Amino acid sequence: MLIVFTTTPKLTEAESLAEKIIEANLAACVQILPQMTSVYIWEGKLQKEGEHLLLIKTLPEKWDKLRDFITANHSYDVPEIVAINAEKVSEPYQSWLDETLL
Repeated sequence: MLIVFTTTPKLTEAESLAEKIIEANLAACVQILPQMTSVYIWEGKLQKEGEHLLLIKTLPEKWDKLRDFITANHSYDVPEIVAINAEKVSEPYQSWLDETLL
């Protein structure tokens, strides 16, 4: 299982992106966390913005298509798209994930 992270500036964009990802069968579940504050450098300047974090649960074989889908459907020029391999996943959850995406 992969957990993919991306952020959006607005809740409406997060919800729309999450729905599109699920409808495209690129993930079994997307969780949208409440607004947080991100501090970063963009174009040489310190930025401080509110963002929503999406936690996207998918399979490794979906990675390339999911990454490309997020890139094509995101409002940022350079969206955060980071994947982490889940080392341990409960068998029932992994089975559900496999059944949903395969």
